[in-house]
Amino acid sequence: MSLYSLSIRRPVLATVFALIIMIFGAVGFYFLGVREYPAVDPPIISVSTQYRGANADVIDSQITEPLEEQINGIDGIRTMESVSRQGQSTVTVEFDLGADLERAANDVRDRVSRAQQQLPADAEPPSVSKSDASAPPIVFLNIESDTRSLMELTEIADKRFKERLQTIDGVSRVDIWGEKTFSMRLWLDPQQLAAYDLTPLDVRNALDRANVELPSGRIEGESIELTVRTESRLETVDDFNSLILKQNEEGQTVRMEDVGRAEIAPLNQRTLLQRDATPMVGVVLRPLPGANYIDIVDEFYRRVEDIRADLPSDLETGIGFDNTEPIRDSIDEVQQTIVLAFLLVVLIIFLFLRDWRSTLIPLIVVPIALIGSFFVMYAMGFSINVLTLLALVLAIGLVVDDAIVVLENIYSKIEEGKDTTTAGLEGTREIFFAVVATSVSLVIIFAPIIFMGGLTGQLFAEFGLVIAGAVAISSFVALTLTPMLSTRLLKKREQKPWIYRKTEPFFQALTDAYRRSLRSFMQYRWMAFVIMGGCAALIGYFHFTLPQELAPLEDQSLVRMNATAREGATYDYMSQFVDEMYEAVNETIPSDHQRSTISVTSPGFGAASSVNSAFMFTRLVPPGERDVSQMEYADSLQAALSGLTGARTFVSQEPTISVGGGVGGLPVQYVLQTSSVSNLRETLPSFLQAARAQEELAFVDVNLKFNKPELRVNIDRAKADNVGVSPLDVAQTLQLSLAEQRVGYFVRDGEQRQILAAVEDENRNEPVDLTNLYVRSSSGDPVPLDNLVSVSEQATPPQIFRFNRYMSATVSGRPAPGYTIEDGINAMDRVAEQELGPEFSTTLTGQSRDFRDTSNQLLYVFGLALVLIYLVLAAQFESFRDPLIILFTVPLALAGAMVFLWYFNQSINIFSQIGMVMLIGLVAKNGILIVEFANQRKAAGLSIREAIEEAAAVRFRPILMTALSTMLGVLPIALALGAGAESRIPMGVAVIGGLFVGTVLALYVIPATYTYFTSEEAGPVLVGGDGEAVGDGLPDEEVAPQQEEQVSSP
Repeated sequence: MSLYSLSIRRPVLATVFALIIMIFGAVGFYFLGVREYPAVDPPIISVSTQYRGANADVIDSQITEPLEEQINGIDGIRTMESVSRQGQSTVTVEFDLGADLERAANDVRDRVSRAQQQLPADAEPPSVSKSDASAPPIVFLNIESDTRSLMELTEIADKRFKERLQTIDGVSRVDIWGEKTFSMRLWLDPQQLAAYDLTPLDVRNALDRANVELPSGRIEGESIELTVRTESRLETVDDFNSLILKQNEEGQTVRMEDVGRAEIAPLNQRTLLQRDATPMVGVVLRPLPGANYIDIVDEFYRRVEDIRADLPSDLETGIGFDNTEPIRDSIDEVQQTIVLAFLLVVLIIFLFLRDWRSTLIPLIVVPIALIGSFFVMYAMGFSINVLTLLALVLAIGLVVDDAIVVLENIYSKIEEGKDTTTAGLEGTREIFFAVVATSVSLVIIFAPIIFMGGLTGQLFAEFGLVIAGAVAISSFVALTLTPMLSTRLLKKREQKPWIYRKTEPFFQALTDAYRRSLRSFMQYRWMAFVIMGGCAALIGYFHFTLPQELAPLEDQSLVRMNATAREGATYDYMSQFVDEMYEAVNETIPSDHQRSTISVTSPGFGAASSVNSAFMFTRLVPPGERDVSQMEYADSLQAALSGLTGARTFVSQEPTISVGGGVGGLPVQYVLQTSSVSNLRETLPSFLQAARAQEELAFVDVNLKFNKPELRVNIDRAKADNVGVSPLDVAQTLQLSLAEQRVGYFVRDGEQRQILAAVEDENRNEPVDLTNLYVRSSSGDPVPLDNLVSVSEQATPPQIFRFNRYMSATVSGRPAPGYTIEDGINAMDRVAEQELGPEFSTTLTGQSRDFRDTSNQLLYVFGLALVLIYLVLAAQFESFRDPLIILFTVPLALAGAMVFLWYFNQSINIFSQIGMVMLIGLVAKNGILIVEFANQRKAAGLSIREAIEEAAAVRFRPILMTALSTMLGVLPIALALGAGAESRIPMGVAVIGGLFVGTVLALYVIPATYTYFTSEEAGPVLVGGDGEAVGDGLPDEEVAPQQEEQVSSP
C-alpha cells in the first residue's frame, strides 16, 4: 500500500503525521539561538604576557620565542601569529575550522605552563583567553558623573556592574574600557635621593621590609584559642609618606616624603575613553562563540535596571552601542518578509484556482513545512539568523509547489466526473513520480554546498540544509496530507463560483494562445539551439564584466575611524589629535544624524595597539531617519580626516559578513616570512616601492616599521667593576626609575592593588636625565650613572611580528577602483617573484586567505550540482537522454539572472551566487513536469510531437502558477524592504530574473529539444494501476485508456 493511498484511506493518520512534524518543529524553535549570521569563527586562542618597560627585541627573544616553541607542538594548528611590542607579547593561535575550542584552550594552557619557567621572573604570568580576543563586544554601557573621578567610576563599574554582568549565560568576559584602577604611585626625586645618599633600590628594599603580612600563628590557652595577626601592611597615603628609608647614627630619619611623594593614582595613565568628547568609563560585554546574543542583551538590560535602582544619584548611565539592534531589525524585517511572501503566495493561488477550498489545501503545507524546518535547524545545531530565515522566505514559494501540482491534478480528475476517492488516488499516482523527482532534484542541489570548505561553505551549509529540509517536509506533506484533504474538501460543483465563471475565459484564452504560439514555434524548432547559444554567450560576457565581491555593504549606521601617529608619539599628542578628530566628525555629520561617538585614545587592549594609536566609532541614527547613507558619510569623513596632518587616519565600515573577526583591515594581506629581522630590513623598502608601482593597488602599507626612536645604554664593565657596581644594579636602578615597575601590593577596600615606583615626570623628560641617577657601590657610596654608562640614540622596530614561527611582515593593500581582490593578490605575487630571494617564503592572511580558499569553489559547486541532478533524473526517468532536455533550461535561467543583475546594478557576490545555484533546481522543476507528462502521453500511444505539445499545454497553468508563487515569494527580498536588507537584494533579483526569463523560454525550448533528444519507444511508465503504486514500473492495462481519455478531453 503506497503512502498516498494509506493517507487517503486513513485520514487521522495523515493528520497525526502533520501534527507530529509541527510539534517537533515548535519544540526545536524554543531552543534555537539567535545571531545575525551563522557562527563561522575558527577556534582562536590568544596568550598575552606583560613585561613592563621591556622593548620589542627583549619581549621577542625572552617571552614570545619560548612560548611559541612550546605551543608549536599542539595538534591541529592552522596558523600561529605573534606580536612583540613595548611591554607586551601576544601570541594568537588559530586552529582548524571545527576544532573543539575547549580542548584547544586546554592544550595551549598546558604548553604555556611548561614554558613559564623560561620566562623572566619579573614578567607577569601569561594569560590564556579564548577566541574572543578580537571578538567585537556586543553592548556598551557608559558610566559618568560630574562629581567623581574616573578612578571612582572604575571602582563602581568593577564592583557593581562587572561582577553582576559576568554571570550572564553566554558572556565570555566583561571589559571596562577606559578603566583607571586605583594604585599607589611613589614618585621619586633623583636629586633628593642623591642628597641623602640613597638610590631607587634602597627605596624598594625599605618598602619590602615595611610592607609585609605574614601569618603569625596562634596562642592557645586551656579553653580558648586566639589567632595572632600582625598589622604590618601599609594602607594609606600617610603610611607610605612616613615610610622610614634609613636612620643614621645621629638619629636623623629619612622618610619617603623627604625624597619624593606617595599618591593614589590610576594604574594606567595612558589611555582614555570618551563619549562625545566627555571622559568616562564603559562596561562592554564580549560573548562566547556561538552564544545567543539577543538573550544575553535582554538579560543585560534586566540586570542593569536592577543595578540602577540603588546607584548614587550623581551617576548617569547610557547605552553607547548595542550591536544586537541591527540583528533584531534584520530578523524582524525577515519575519515581515515571511508574512508578506505568504500573503502574495495566497493571492496567486487564489487567482489561479478561484475557489477558497482549493486555495486552503496547498496553504496548509506552508506552516507545516516552515515549522518543521525549525526542527531540522535544531537537529543540525544551527541558529536563527538572517540566512536561515532567508531560506524560509524562499521556501514559502517552493513548498506550495508540490501541493499545487498534486491538487491541480486531483481537481482535473474530479472535473471529469470521478468520485473524490478515485480522483485522489489516480490524480496523485499520475503525479507522484514527478513530485518526488522535483523534490529530490531541489534537495540534491544543496548537497555540494555541504562539501564546500572555508567561509562560504560554512555560511551556506545552514542556508542550503534548511531549504532542503523544508522542501523534503513539504513533498512528504504534499503526498500524504494534500491528497487526503483534497478527497475531503473538493467536490464536483454543478455551478462554478461566480469569480470562476467570470475569469475562466481569460485563462482559457491564455492557454489557447500559448498552444498556438508553441505550434508555430515548433515549425522553427531549431531556433531553440540559437536561443541557448545566445544565453551561453550572455553568461560568458557578464561573468567577466559584472563586479565581484564577498557581500555588498549594508547600512549598519556605524562608521569606524583609526588613527596612527608617527612612532614615538606620546599619549598627550594623541589626545590632542583625537580632539581634532571630534571636530572633523562634528563638522561632517550634523548632530541630528549622530547618536553617539565613542573614542579610545591609546587603547591598551588588542594585540598590536600602542600609545601612538586611537580609534573612534560614530553611531548614526537609523537609515529611515536620515537622507544621507552611511557609505556617503564614510567617504566625506575620509576626505575630512585626510586633511588632518598629525596622524594617518583611515575610515572603515563594518563588512556585512566579517571574516574571522578581523576589524576593518585592508582586503589584500600578503605575508613575507623569513628567518631574521635583518633580512626584512634589507628587502622591505624595495618590495614596498615595487608594490606601490603596481597599477592594481591603490594603497599599500606594511605593519613592520623600523623607525621607533630608542635610547641604548651601554655599561662600561671595566669601570663598573672597579667601583664594585654590577650590571644588575644598573639595570634594576633604571628599571625602578623609568619603567613604572610594580614594587609590591597594598590593600584598599578589601582588594589587593599595585604599588608602582618611578622618577617624577619632570626628571625623566630628556635623555640627559638618565645620567642624574645614582647606584650604590660595594663600599656603600652612591655613584652617578653618568660615570659608568654611555647613551646612544637608535631606531628600532616598535613591534616584531612572527607568522608560523617565521619573522614576518604583512604588506596590506587596497585594490584600485575597477580591480578585484584577486588582481591585487596576483600583483603582489609578481612583485614577490622579482624582489624576494630564496630565503623568503610568502603566504596570505585575513580576507585574502578566505577569498583564495572560497574562490573557484562556486564553479565546482555549480558543476557538481548539475552532475548530481543529471544522475538523479537519469535514475528516475530510466534514460540518459531525457535529463539533458531538462538541464537545457539551466543556461536560460542563468542568463536571465545575469541580465537582471546587470540591469539593476548589482554585483556577483555570495548572495547572488546562492540565488543562481537555487535556480538550477527551480527551473529544472518545470522541465521535469513537462517531460514526465509527455512520457506518459507517449506511452499512451501519441506521437512524440503530439505528446510534448499536449503535455506542455496541460502543464502550462501549474507551471505558471508555481513560477509566479516562487517569484512573488522572493519579491520582498528583491525590493529590500526594511533594515539592512541591501545585501540581500542581489539574491532576490537573481532568482526573479532567472525564473522569469527561464520559465518563459523553457515553455518553448523544452518542447523543441524534446523532439530532438527523446527516444522513439515509449519507455517504462512509472505509475501502476488500480489506485495503488505497483512498483514494477511496467505499463498496466488500466493506465493507458485512462490516460487516453484524459488526452482526448483537452
